Amino acid sequence: MLHLPKFRAAAVQAAPVFFDSDATIDKACALIAEAARNGASLVAFPEVYVSAYPYWSWVMNPVDASPFFERLCRSAIEVPGPEVRRLQECAREHAVHVVIGINERASYSIATIYNTLLTIDAEGRLLGRHRKLVPTFAEKLTWANGDASSLKVHKTAIGPLGALACGENTNTLARFALLAQGELVHVASYIGLPVTPADYDMAEAIRIRATAHSFEGKIFTVVSSSTLSEEIVETVSKAQPSARPLFERKSFAFSGIIGPDGRVVGQPLIDDEGIAYADIDLSSCIQPRQTHDIIGHYNRFDIFDFKVNRRPQGPARFEDDAMVPEGVGELPAKAPVEDRDAKTLM
Repeated sequence: MLHLPKFRAAAVQAAPVFFDSDATIDKACALIAEAARNGASLVAFPEVYVSAYPYWSWVMNPVDASPFFERLCRSAIEVPGPEVRRLQECAREHAVHVVIGINERASYSIATIYNTLLTIDAEGRLLGRHRKLVPTFAEKLTWANGDASSLKVHKTAIGPLGALACGENTNTLARFALLAQGELVHVASYIGLPVTPADYDMAEAIRIRATAHSFEGKIFTVVSSSTLSEEIVETVSKAQPSARPLFERKSFAFSGIIGPDGRVVGQPLIDDEGIAYADIDLSSCIQPRQTHDIIGHYNRFDIFDFKVNRRPQGPARFEDDAMVPEGVGELPAKAPVEDRDAKTLM
């Protein structure tokens, strides 16, 4: 008998404490606790929530913006590390699954930063560390390319769970790679970005992309976007005064839950800080697939041949040892939470 979970999802729409990872993690833990009190089993956070998005790259020239890049490098965190451990402990304390975006500093370089999504289960285990495959447009001045070593769907108590960061959700092949692994719950983490062309509705664009994935895959998508605090606006506008009018545009952030028929479930959030909730029943993913099951009967695998390279990429391969993902196998023997991380990330 097929039994599919029912649970409540929470999509956080909030701003970080700019360039302050410790304070942002404090805020994240408070939001996790709030969502758990309201019955959530999954809490999704925005892209690079810990703890800054490079807005400056959209409104300043690269030379003038370079000091911001240094601040970002200094505030970025490593995986594994004490900041990640705090998030794991919080997830375990409140028995919730957490997907959260971070700026991850590579252990081998003080100036190589990845846009990374962490997936943590309700027991505090770090299931995945996904680095954004391709930074979008101006983001290329900040982040390195990720690889597909963690382009994986995780088996959890709330169902098969996958995640992509922001513009990756426009990448049809990346999305299909997750669907092909049986994804039923997708987290799409976004940045609230008002510095787009005047006729571009960013909030609507985010919703459309989530709708596409949910409708095509017949799954649930939990969308979490960040919003802008006055601290962020003031910090960047002080260096580039012309940025403030751009930051004051409306309809730049959308957070909410999309069902397998492409419709919004529950009440979404536009721009304002808060948490959007929805009750999810994965059984409702079955009937729509009788019409379109693009990873099954509604495809022609004799015609299409799709291959994904999931080998981890790094600066060097050493012949005296097989290359493994960064941070694996370097943990103390008597650290139960981190030992679980190491096993999961392999």
